[in-house]
Amino acid sequence: MSEPSNDLPPSASAAEAASGVVTRLSPLIRRLIARNPSPFTFTGTCSYIVGEGEVAVIDPGPADEAHVAGLVAAVAGERVSHILVTHTHRDHAAAAPMLKARTGAPIVGARAHVAAEGGPGLDAAHERDYAPDRALADGERIEGRGFTLETVATPGHAANHLCFALLQENALFSGDHVMVWSTSVVAPPDGSMADYMASLEKVRRRDAAIYWPGHGGPVREPQRYVRALASHRRQREAAILVRLEAGDTEIAEIVARVYAGLAPALIRAASLSTLAHLEDLIARGLVVSDGAAGLDARFRRA
Repeated sequence: MSEPSNDLPPSASAAEAASGVVTRLSPLIRRLIARNPSPFTFTGTCSYIVGEGEVAVIDPGPADEAHVAGLVAAVAGERVSHILVTHTHRDHAAAAPMLKARTGAPIVGARAHVAAEGGPGLDAAHERDYAPDRALADGERIEGRGFTLETVATPGHAANHLCFALLQENALFSGDHVMVWSTSVVAPPDGSMADYMASLEKVRRRDAAIYWPGHGGPVREPQRYVRALASHRRQREAAILVRLEAGDTEIAEIVARVYAGLAPALIRAASLSTLAHLEDLIARGLVVSDGAAGLDARFRRA
């Protein structure tokens, strides 16, 4: 799930293979894009097949019988050893039990979502019935025939977000943490801007050669691109502080000026990311709120 932005440098072509078509991306990676395009999912959710003969499927996607059937057809004659999930938003995780029923493979990866209390965030976007056979911790590895996937914990967009590093190709499946077409929504209380920024630095230091994201095309020159993402967030933060100094006190006022011209359908996502910035600024002693921080709170410089 994303927060579209026009001010990041290009990193990859936006051209995508058609949804429903299996595309060979590398010796070990195939991709099938779900038919769920939207302002938040771009051309659709990217499901990845890793390996040959014995394979793992990363992010089986939304609860769409046609997409699951496409995945099953794509691995006909092969054994699915694992179904990996980067995070439990429905567009990534809802098909996991459907694919498990068809293949018998265990579901591993992100832990089940625990609903946060007292917040306006994206809890409704999580698949509540998701139940992994095994939740993976940072640094754990899934071994398959000819491939190794290492878990990289990357909270921020979601508290349970994981990336997976394919060691044989020095590649990173980045889920919704890093995408080339858009920045990620960070929506409290499940999302945390401080965690998101720390996770950006964490993946940047891994020095992967390419990222394969949950939506859109590959992220090439990823270290350069991740630095740009972090800079973009710092610019957003600075713009929010400028608006507070100018006398804006409410998130709706800040969003109207910082995100001028934003499509109405994306205003709530921008409001939640602005709240995430404000929470981080409060924790750092730069901003205070009148009462609990929330979409309806009033904020001012400390």
